[in-house]
Amino acid sequence: MLKRIALLLLLMASLAAAGRPAPQAAQSAVPAPQVIAVKAGKLVNPQTGTTVTNQVILVEGTKIKAIGTKLEVPSGATVIDLSNSTVLPGLFDAHTHMCLTVIKKRDNGNYYITTLLDPTGYRAIQGVANARDMLAAGFTTIRDVGNAGNYADTDLRRAIEEGWVSGPTILNAGRIIAPYGGQFHLQPEKRDLATPEYFFADTRDELRKAIRENIHYGAKVIKIVVDDQPYIYSVEDLRFAIEEAGQVGLKVAAHCWTHAGAHNAAEAGVASIEHGFEMTDEDLALAKKNNVVLVGTDFTEPLAREMGRPQWHAVFVDRLRRAYKAGTTVAFGTDVDVAVPGETRGTLSVSFIDSFIEAGVPATEILRAMTTNAARLLGVEKERGAIQPGLAADIIATPENPLENISTLKKVSFVMKDGKVIRPAK
Repeated sequence: MLKRIALLLLLMASLAAAGRPAPQAAQSAVPAPQVIAVKAGKLVNPQTGTTVTNQVILVEGTKIKAIGTKLEVPSGATVIDLSNSTVLPGLFDAHTHMCLTVIKKRDNGNYYITTLLDPTGYRAIQGVANARDMLAAGFTTIRDVGNAGNYADTDLRRAIEEGWVSGPTILNAGRIIAPYGGQFHLQPEKRDLATPEYFFADTRDELRKAIRENIHYGAKVIKIVVDDQPYIYSVEDLRFAIEEAGQVGLKVAAHCWTHAGAHNAAEAGVASIEHGFEMTDEDLALAKKNNVVLVGTDFTEPLAREMGRPQWHAVFVDRLRRAYKAGTTVAFGTDVDVAVPGETRGTLSVSFIDSFIEAGVPATEILRAMTTNAARLLGVEKERGAIQPGLAADIIATPENPLENISTLKKVSFVMKDGKVIRPAK
């Protein structure tokens, strides 16, 4: 074998010296990237809250190459005519659980029972279906914050990245880190009921080990449950976790259900507070001061009722209204984990704009929460979250301009992810 390789190299060198081309098998033929020209009737920039008309977006391979009104469409390019639509960047959901689906008719909607009944392999398959539906609804990037059994979320992310299945770009958390018990109420005879759903860590050494294990098994963000038990993580605990995760460039998302938990998280300077159910105006001001993003998971009234928690809706909307008035940065996140007949994970997720509307948040700010703010939180703003040359070609279209009617996001009519058409225009 070595002799054959040596002879081939010698032949190639001789041909090169003689000015002749190498044999076909020895040449590395790299096909030219596909070129697509998207004709946008209206093009929205969420960052500036502005709209321009009659634009052409040239997509080459996976990225946006150029944008303009008089761009020449290259010969042989595929033309996608969205002249009657509004074009904008793909949407973000910064709080998802792709590998968790609570089925009410099977276990009465009990989240704890679901995590015990469904093995990791089954949950990975659920993740494939949920990811597909999220992408079809226009969500091209998501942050999956755990509840995936034994790293089913890592497997899902890898499968999407390697092209085995279709889905959004995913930043996944792996196993959720929490004080002893996590979000479960254990029994002395069944101490392992929350394993591997949670990684219990009560000392600094346990925190370090939990973070490092998650990194080793493919986590791209660290998710910590601050409270949910009588004992909670202190400001110093959280700063330790932030420093440990930050050594490899990862951010910390902090689940906070109580005022005390949210206050500690805001003071410590986590990347984001998830839920923030009981955040006071003081907590919101502290979050703003320390550049902490609120991912409020602001449940709609129908979904809160479906989950058996109708009281959640009013509290979430009130907190969202106060957050907007305080100027706290908000990123769109949903926390949807239930199956509802007639709905998909994607349609349920986009319905959360209703809570933003009810809270009096303007369309411009809602769209920023679903694109620009979320991209910065996830740390991908130099790769995704805007329609700009050099960024990933994550593009969607809607019948109307969302800056004028934000509810049009429920009617996404075209989806492109990394230059590949996922949902063709009709």
